[in-house]
Amino acid sequence: MPDLTPEILVYGFISYIVFLFSTTCHEAAHALVAKLGGDSTAALSGQMTLNPVPHIRREPWGMVVIPILAFLFTRGMIGWASAPFDPQWERQHPKRAAVMALAGPAANFTLMLIAAAALRIGSAMGWLHWSSGQSPDFALLTLFVLFSLNLLLGTFNLLPVPPLDGSTAIMLLMNGGTAQRYLDWLRGSSYARLGLLVGLLAFRYFYGPVESFATNLLLRSHF
Repeated sequence: MPDLTPEILVYGFISYIVFLFSTTCHEAAHALVAKLGGDSTAALSGQMTLNPVPHIRREPWGMVVIPILAFLFTRGMIGWASAPFDPQWERQHPKRAAVMALAGPAANFTLMLIAAAALRIGSAMGWLHWSSGQSPDFALLTLFVLFSLNLLLGTFNLLPVPPLDGSTAIMLLMNGGTAQRYLDWLRGSSYARLGLLVGLLAFRYFYGPVESFATNLLLRSHF
């Protein structure tokens, strides 16, 4: 295990709290939009909340164990969560299910934009400072992590491969018959999840330009 300096421990603590909050918002957004669309499965299961505890209880490995281990060994923050849904509702309303799937990444991008706005306003008002060669203060670091982690989570979850949100969201572009055939494959094929491996490999190559574009567009002129 790499050395854990006080600075790295502080960064890890901030990263985990931001991950927990961002993932909770992501899943709560799924639950809320599903309920608005007629499926109360996640809401009745306690997932329509910003309290992370129900989400942790549902996915303790993805919300606690794996993120902490990932940071200790790689300095990265990875993990997962999930919200239940009614498969019959998805069959009956594929476009509503697609909007529900998009709600999670939308929550992440909203948090990213809030962080960017806070960073720019804080810089313009003189509240946030980061001198070259010095470590950023707690507030500045937290906002940067909130920006970068939610950009990553939102972008990654839009990949059109199962079990990621993008694999359901693309039904928004399909007619009813095509969506039903697609669901037959998506929910019934044991090979569908192999797409996640392909998505992970592709993500390594295209995320860098996405991150650079978003950072240059939203932050570079101020930091």
